[in-house]
Amino acid sequence: MDLATVQISVPKDMVSLIETSDMSEAMKRNAMMLYPRIKDLTISHGRAAEILGVNKIDLIEFYGSMGIPYINQTPEEIEEELRAYHEQEEMAVC
Repeated sequence: MDLATVQISVPKDMVSLIETSDMSEAMKRNAMMLYPRIKDLTISHGRAAEILGVNKIDLIEFYGSMGIPYINQTPEEIEEELRAYHEQEEMAVC
């Protein structure tokens, strides 16, 4: 993974909380910085994992440990997708 240095402005009290030489902590910080781009569909979980140099499943599990679900649909939306899937499946059989 290629690294670059980016200068950002943060409140002074945040500096000690985000500066780290621990690679694991840096990955967590960077994953949290990428999450808004996943949420707004700018990038996928897979692309975020590529950027971070980690396995997609590991990234999904990390977000899950932070209380961020991989599937962010309501039960009703999932039911609707399942209905649409079954309708397509039935049409394919005919």
